[in-house]
Amino acid sequence: MAKSKGTAKTRKAVAKRFKVTGTGKILRRKQGKRHILTKKNQKRKRNLGKAALVSDADIKNVKANLPFA
Repeated sequence: MAKSKGTAKTRKAVAKRFKVTGTGKILRRKQGKRHILTKKNQKRKRNLGKAALVSDADIKNVKANLPFA
């Protein structure tokens, strides 16, 4: 009797932090907008609020934890 591999499960921590676009790219939030905001200028804080793409080196690891994306 053959062993089954089982069902791939989504890592919920990864699913909350990353979003997959329609073309398959992965978006992430930028770090640095949680606290100590008084010394950062308005332009810097505004750009930290925008989403960024995950680097090519990390895409494989993120997609491995999002099997249905």
